[in-house]
Amino acid sequence: MSSVAANPPGPKQLIPGTSVALMLMDRIGFFSELAKYGEVVRFKLGGRPAFLLSQPDYIRDVLVTNSRNFHKGRGLQRAKKMLGEGLLTSEDGFHLRQRRLVQPAFHRQRVAVYGETMTEYAERMAAGWQEGATVDISQEMVRLTLGIVSKTLFDADVEAEWKEIGHALAELLEMFKIIVLPFSQYLDKLPLPFTKRFEAFKGQLDNTIYRIIQERRASGEDKGDLLSMLLLAQDVEGDGGKMDNEQVRDEAMTLFLAGHETTANALSWTWYLLAQHPVVEAKLHQELAAVLAGRSPTIEDLPQLKYTEMVLAETMRLYPPSWILGRTAIKDYQVGGYPVPAGSTVFMSQYLMHRDRRYYPEPNRFDPERWTPEGRESRPKFAYFPFGGGPRMCIGETFAWMEGKLLLATLAQQWTMQLEPGQQIGLQPLVTLRPKPGIRMKLIRRAM
Repeated sequence: MSSVAANPPGPKQLIPGTSVALMLMDRIGFFSELAKYGEVVRFKLGGRPAFLLSQPDYIRDVLVTNSRNFHKGRGLQRAKKMLGEGLLTSEDGFHLRQRRLVQPAFHRQRVAVYGETMTEYAERMAAGWQEGATVDISQEMVRLTLGIVSKTLFDADVEAEWKEIGHALAELLEMFKIIVLPFSQYLDKLPLPFTKRFEAFKGQLDNTIYRIIQERRASGEDKGDLLSMLLLAQDVEGDGGKMDNEQVRDEAMTLFLAGHETTANALSWTWYLLAQHPVVEAKLHQELAAVLAGRSPTIEDLPQLKYTEMVLAETMRLYPPSWILGRTAIKDYQVGGYPVPAGSTVFMSQYLMHRDRRYYPEPNRFDPERWTPEGRESRPKFAYFPFGGGPRMCIGETFAWMEGKLLLATLAQQWTMQLEPGQQIGLQPLVTLRPKPGIRMKLIRRAM
């Protein structure tokens, strides 16, 4: 007798397309309702079976133990329209080759070099703010991290054109929710306004990136930035080849997008939470005063900024920049004793797991003390996975942690922020988890 159980629990779909319609209306609400059925939930999406996993061991099994049996989910497969064959979207042997080529750019020693740039740009922003001014802090954080990734990736200062580039990226991300829908590939060939807008914004970014690549190739100069690393990288373990312009563009576009969007969102939500939790904010300021005594932070200070890291970790628990992962099963699979047919999509949501009361008592409460060494050890690894896991774990995790801590420490020393009253701030779950419509905050200079 087979040990495989019948299909797992899940909602009955009486009308085709119901799941797609519900996802369009409220993505997080849709998956939150699914999770109520259990640790393994089956539903239909675009006429095909899909599953939601809400158990750390099952998530680890998909992302780590049996990662070779899965490709990226439909969303990131469709993201190739924007990102090409970059690390986020490529698969199998080609992905392994690209990872080998890109990995040296993220070795700790090289990433550490970028610490000065991060602090310098944060100091520049802090100096430019005006006492009592009201800003959309999410836009400010996009401006800051976009400048940093442009400098570290391309050795380019985009301060003058950040609004244009940021607008193009924001528009592409907004359109992403349509691109990933079932059957959306049939829209690609139609001269629809949506299609034309997507191609226009993508073309705008492509023109900028290809121009920088061609200029760098022509000069032959090694500027010590990530782009130089990509152009010089050679696959010594494989075919000995280098990347052509298209491959460099795909990796650069991926790093450009992921390298600013995720950190900007994490910091935006951090300011939002600190403004509502003065005790936490005071403890953060105490640590910054004790460790830094008013000077700018450096990477050597990071091991002593333990509470600063705990604040960021807790923010990314409540508002993970990457809020859901999808994988497509290549072959038939089993999880929790249930069958997962080949071709099924398997979802794993950081947003849901990070708020699971089995691992986080009072899960909606902002409490950085959860991130003491003892607190971390008390939970299974995949109860918290803001950067994914396994062979496809985010290659820029070290970069992101360093950037988040340096920017938070630099700005929080000099400024505190108050939420403007009367705002209705919601969640915008696109590729990343953005605040909607933004977060308006009043800037108050701190005495140092």
